[in-house]
Amino acid sequence: MKKTIFILLPFLFICRSTSFAQNIQLHYDFGRTLYSDDMSGRPRLTTTVETFHPDSWGNTFFFVDMDYTSNGIVSAYWEIARELQFWKGPFSAHVEYNGGLAKEFSFNNAYLVGPAYTYNNASFSKGFTLTAMYKYIQKHGSPNSFQLTGTWYINSRKGLYSFCGFADWWREKTRYGTTIFVAEPQFWVNLNKIKGINEKFNLSIGTEWEISNDFVGDGLFFIPTLALKWTL
Repeated sequence: MKKTIFILLPFLFICRSTSFAQNIQLHYDFGRTLYSDDMSGRPRLTTTVETFHPDSWGNTFFFVDMDYTSNGIVSAYWEIARELQFWKGPFSAHVEYNGGLAKEFSFNNAYLVGPAYTYNNASFSKGFTLTAMYKYIQKHGSPNSFQLTGTWYINSRKGLYSFCGFADWWREKTRYGTTIFVAEPQFWVNLNKIKGINEKFNLSIGTEWEISNDFVGDGLFFIPTLALKWTL
């Protein structure tokens, strides 16, 4: 995940079928290589820490991204989200905060709230979530906005492969336009599901694609990574 201003459904994005999940990711980003003119200063390394924890009243999720250059950490971004559900059924209430900082600027505080619809199949091998939210971007010229988010996960071959991610579309006036689209699908090979490897060796190898329109630059961009993930 690359310091994007978006909301996630934690359980789906983590690509896990356990009731509690925490992982650490390391991504090598190819944005500077593919778009040298537009992204000459884009960091190549990003770490992500994700945590999801359910309880009797819903669940809490947060993640922290940090980008690195040879001079050290140059930017950090985090989101914390709470799903509230005091009833049975596929709908829940969602509240969230987004914020961060970079070398030359900081991200506006963003507050989101809205309903979420969640589907998981009986075996929790696949599912998706749709969320529609009011979004308030503090100290923005047009602070009142909206955001639509979809997330998904598919675990196949008895958990050997995981495909998951999110897609966001929201309104925010920038120098590139008035609406922004960002999607970040991930694909993982979970090594502890391979015969002969210890089931406690929780290392995954995979990739993430940042697909964005009018976010990191003017127009459409496809930025892949090579990634490692350790699930705690």
